[in-house]
Amino acid sequence: MTITQPDLSVFETVESEVRSYCRGWPTVFDRAVGSRMYDEDGHEYLDFFAGAGSLNYGHNNAVLKRALIDYLERDGVTHGLDMSTTAKRRFLETFQDIVLRKRDLPYKVMFPGPTGTNAVEAALKLARKVKGRESIVSFTNAFHGMSLGSLAVTGNAFKRAGAGIPLVHGTPMPFDNYFDGTVEDFLWFERLLEDQGSGLNKPAAVIVETVQGEGGINVARPEWLRALSELCARQDMLLIVDDIQMGCGRTGAFFSFEEAGITPDIVTVSKSISGYGLPMSLCLFKPELDVWEPGEHNGTFRGNNPAFVTATATLETYWADGSAMEKQTRTRGEQVEQHMIAITEENLADVKEYRGRGLVWGLEFHDKDRAGKVAKRAFELGLLIETSGPESEVVKLLPALTITPDELDEGMKTLARAVRETA
Repeated sequence: MTITQPDLSVFETVESEVRSYCRGWPTVFDRAVGSRMYDEDGHEYLDFFAGAGSLNYGHNNAVLKRALIDYLERDGVTHGLDMSTTAKRRFLETFQDIVLRKRDLPYKVMFPGPTGTNAVEAALKLARKVKGRESIVSFTNAFHGMSLGSLAVTGNAFKRAGAGIPLVHGTPMPFDNYFDGTVEDFLWFERLLEDQGSGLNKPAAVIVETVQGEGGINVARPEWLRALSELCARQDMLLIVDDIQMGCGRTGAFFSFEEAGITPDIVTVSKSISGYGLPMSLCLFKPELDVWEPGEHNGTFRGNNPAFVTATATLETYWADGSAMEKQTRTRGEQVEQHMIAITEENLADVKEYRGRGLVWGLEFHDKDRAGKVAKRAFELGLLIETSGPESEVVKLLPALTITPDELDEGMKTLARAVRETA
């Protein structure tokens, strides 16, 4: 694909140097539909990024767009703080009927603010309030957001350094298979908890991702998650599952922890909960934890009513019929895995490992710089992929759940070509 040099001058002169994704994809995007994006010169790109997981149902999904347009055209409430609105009522009723009751989950629903880190901050704040303790345990290579509380439980040194102040009250522990199976799960963690001389403050909660997306597509085993849940129960700690990127069907089931058969005390949800890429997040928690005083945690943009509208349409369209969406995602995941096997076999000397669940996959190379080169070449070939991991050493695949089998094959063949041509 031949790409003309786009006019990026206003971005380079006016926008902050903090911008990042646009550096890897140096073009100006203009339109997007389904799993395709188009720049202003008409070049087409297959999207295996999906808004960092915010577009599980593709760009400008026709069903969701229709619901949104109809709502706006009738002058439905756009901004509502935490006022009761018809859009919010319908979302809560639908979420309760389609998601919570079908899974026998007892959660109360809190709207903490528009982004994932807002949900994490609310979860940490609530856990500390309930338990009367400050310490939170997180895991190596975790990522939970860019505000200070979320950064304190994030592992990435580069992102933590941006805080500019000490990040306190967070203690990291080894994630699943951190020691390559040579150390018994939670041996160190539980020994510290039980040793009165360890110096570890009793934690209020443990926060975990079932699949670490930004950390390098590190997949926790179901048995590891069950053992963690049991440890939290034994030691009087709350279990928080951060399902911001891996929830809403990304790994197959609506919640990524369902496969493990656990019921976390608190769950954070964002990214694709609105279905359309509109800002929205939820903090879910067991009813006995609902100790908030009115207004004790609030925010101006909790009531994004257009997001409630598209979220409701998403649930009714893709999740009301039970397991169809889950089965489709697992089938698509198996399709990706077959391509991953072929890429690995073709590049045995270069590929260190591939790993994933559902429609989130990572490809790691022995050469830590290789992933960035592959992503750059993929862009030149018309495929949008990003990298992840503490040193950006993993190619990360995050296609829409609604992607067609043909599009998936096309993208994986392009990835294989990018790997081949960067050898």
